Amino acid sequence: MAQTPEYAIIVAGGSGTRMQQDIPKQFIEVAGKPILMHTIERFYEYNPGVRLIVVLPQEQLTTWRSLCQKHHFRLFHMMVPGGATRFGSVKNGLGAVMGEGLVAVHDGVRPFVEVDTIRAAYEAAAKYGSAVVTVSPKDSIRELVGETSRAVPRAKYKLVQTPQVFQASILRRAYEQPEQEHFTDDASVVESIGERITLVEGSYRNIKITTPEDLILAEAFAGKV
Repeated sequence: MAQTPEYAIIVAGGSGTRMQQDIPKQFIEVAGKPILMHTIERFYEYNPGVRLIVVLPQEQLTTWRSLCQKHHFRLFHMMVPGGATRFGSVKNGLGAVMGEGLVAVHDGVRPFVEVDTIRAAYEAAAKYGSAVVTVSPKDSIRELVGETSRAVPRAKYKLVQTPQVFQASILRRAYEQPEQEHFTDDASVVESIGERITLVEGSYRNIKITTPEDLILAEAFAGKV
């Protein structure tokens, strides 16, 4: 039986603003190479046959090519220019997905996603149509209610990570609709067309590198990989 094609759309549209650096965060080096390279390697490690689609702002494509040459980075991937928003960027990446298959969408600045997590997400999506990686909150949670707040049961909540994996036909149908303000991730886009979201257990190591504090953690994690 032929194996279902697997795609990974790696969305890397960040700037260095919150990182307090001039360089876009996906290009900041951790353990000697740009964060985005670590991320791509994780998916390649999971499956060397995965079809990698890297979505970057148009003005960063040349820089990325130069970085790949500088670091002798030769893992094959397509490059697609991003849109004005994350929704637009994922939609552009979807344009490079041919036919049916399983499509993961992953943040370019989550370089420590574990191979077992990626595998579990693809397997769940193959079975149920969708798979979204989440972890349980460690901290207590309070809900804002008008001018005050109230405690809510932590066990009823999950923190959402990536990858988020979907059958290609489902993801395409979801991204045919107009963008809406409450679309914060692919799960919210897919859920809005009536599809059920299946959760897969993630890892606290699967951090999204967005602030200087995250970089300290990233260097520590990279030293243990």
